Amino acid sequence: MSAPLRLSSADARRFHRRAVLLDAPAPGVGGALAHHGFIQIDPINVCGRMHDLILRNRVAGYREGGLMEYVHGPASSPLPAEQRTAFEHHLPHSSVLAVMGLEAWPYLLAAMRRRTTGDSSWSGKLDTRQRPLAKAILAELAARGPLSSDDIDDGNQRDHQGWGAHASLAKTTLHKLFFHGQVLIGRREGQRRLYDLPERVLPAATLAAPEPSAEITARWITLLKLRQLRLVALARKDVPLVADLVQQIEVEGCPPLYCLREDLPLLEAPLMEDAPKLLAPLDPLIYDRKVTRQLWGYDYTWEVYTPAAKRLRGYYALPVLNGSELVGHIDPKADRQSKKLVVVNRSIRRGYKASTAVKELAAFLGLR
Repeated sequence: MSAPLRLSSADARRFHRRAVLLDAPAPGVGGALAHHGFIQIDPINVCGRMHDLILRNRVAGYREGGLMEYVHGPASSPLPAEQRTAFEHHLPHSSVLAVMGLEAWPYLLAAMRRRTTGDSSWSGKLDTRQRPLAKAILAELAARGPLSSDDIDDGNQRDHQGWGAHASLAKTTLHKLFFHGQVLIGRREGQRRLYDLPERVLPAATLAAPEPSAEITARWITLLKLRQLRLVALARKDVPLVADLVQQIEVEGCPPLYCLREDLPLLEAPLMEDAPKLLAPLDPLIYDRKVTRQLWGYDYTWEVYTPAAKRLRGYYALPVLNGSELVGHIDPKADRQSKKLVVVNRSIRRGYKASTAVKELAAFLGLR
């Protein structure tokens, strides 16, 4: 690895913004997915879902629901396995659900296998009630095709339809099978998952790809973090895994940061426009809260799981990016019935405005 490159905080911010596709959107979902490695999925829909909010700033002409259509095809005509280029699964080092390209599949196999012996009630080994039901589910899928947990008779009353402790036996069993890679999400009806056998979701060549070694998988996981965030602090143990591909960046007030060498030409790119943008709470630019605080000078917490009385910005507050500054937040809520985007709360630094960004979000959601 070459000597560290020293940048001012302003130059580092401008570089970071360009590197995460906020200045030059990709022409399609596939381009953004290839660039970032994965797109995180979240079902909460206050002013659009997380993945749609992330992609609307990164894909030219992106529309709501575009990611799911890219993965599964139109609801009326799901893609056959051999035509698929992406799939949904959990990242190997966490329970984060994401869309990934087909090349990711073999790197997930070790994590899937580990989960089959783990103790987690949601992703670990099947318990004594789940094991016989799992066999029945796999047989039902083979015979009937894609099914949701509502389609499975688990022999219990259907009064537990939520998640976690409130989930039905069928749902918890299907979810474990999904974590283990024995079933995959074949398609969705809204947010309802319909599971199917892997051979009916992924191309045969993908499923036949050999499992990489532990060292190669560890390198891939570190590269995935770099691809997703583009400017990131790495654990000391991870730096040697990718030393041939990264450049260390020094910025005053920040820990050592790393970027991909392939992104270095962006340091010479022209200055970006100053039009404000509303960022998703898990946008790659702000995902690493420590880097957001130290490099961008913005202390942000996604407060959707914070008790109402303790919230500082709001339930689903979106940070406002203006040029190379994070200048405040907007907390919007989509009133679909009245077709209006309501701003519940806002706080913008003096001298800056976000009205244009709010109007753009409203237009994206088909609201006024």
